[in-house]
Amino acid sequence: MKVVADLDVCIGAGVCVLTAPGVFDQGADDGLVRVLVAEVPAGEERLAREAVDLCPSAALAITDNDTG
Repeated sequence: MKVVADLDVCIGAGVCVLTAPGVFDQGADDGLVRVLVAEVPAGEERLAREAVDLCPSAALAITDNDTG
């Protein structure tokens, strides 16, 4: 599973970082989301999905890798 972020939509609320700090961070210069991992580790998938659902600006999306 991968998570992608749309920096043009992100408002820097930080909900993603608070929910899944192993997957997300915020840029020190602009406060916008940074995805820390290319592939979400299995143990972090539930939190990553929760962060995507909670994002107030809908800047995050999940892409599943089962399509090859």
